[in-house]
Amino acid sequence: MAALPPMPKDGPTRVKAFGLIALMAIGSVVLWLVVPFGWLYAVSQIYDSSEPSMGSFVMVLVGIPLTMVVVAKLLGRLNRIYGEITNTTPQVRVVLPWHRSMRDVVMVCSVAFAVVCLLIWFIVAAGNPLPSN
Repeated sequence: MAALPPMPKDGPTRVKAFGLIALMAIGSVVLWLVVPFGWLYAVSQIYDSSEPSMGSFVMVLVGIPLTMVVVAKLLGRLNRIYGEITNTTPQVRVVLPWHRSMRDVVMVCSVAFAVVCLLIWFIVAAGNPLPSN
């Protein structure tokens, strides 16, 4: 079981911290429930035909991820503010794998090249995998 984060001792800071926790909880529900259902509802109201159209699919497939990214950025900002208020901002420096050595850069590039080659083969040369009658 994870330990609860430390709460500040003074009253106003404690209220701010609790408010930020509540906003992050609400934001999480918005991220995973309100955004997808909101987009589905909005698109269903825009297109009143019972036949689905490509426009409605594109709106949902583009709108949901973009809105989720915006909400996630806002949640990250709230988390940073919470860390500043409670003095729990992590001081860890993360070194990404491709910044470690040239060998890792070569490995990442070769894997990316292999994936691109596989996609080109699959699209161009693989043929139809389904049996023909």
